[in-house]
Amino acid sequence: MNITLWIVTAVLALLFLAAGTMKIAQPKAKLAASGQGWAEDFSDGTVKGIGGLEVLAALGLVLPALLNIATVLVPLAAAGISVLMAGAAITHARRGEKTNVIVNAILGVLAAGIAIARFGPYGF
Repeated sequence: MNITLWIVTAVLALLFLAAGTMKIAQPKAKLAASGQGWAEDFSDGTVKGIGGLEVLAALGLVLPALLNIATVLVPLAAAGISVLMAGAAITHARRGEKTNVIVNAILGVLAAGIAIARFGPYGF
């Protein structure tokens, strides 16, 4: 089970690192033009803030466990991702983007599973 948790954790970390970096590096208008229309509903600072949270969450999923320092941050980061994905799902639902809501729900459930497992029987 520990190997499965590490695989899911690594995949989530890579996804959120890439998504967060994209939100930080690209202007809001370019994000909106590339298919992320939700960015039009938020200020540039908010979009960058969301990107920053995603990058921090990605780092929080793996670095504490790899360095064996403050390992409680791993399930906290996973719980934070679940909350972030709930907000994203609400935003996409309001915009009528059903496919994105499904993706957000799947990512949120995976992150919640990591949080539960790492807080519980498979903690560090």
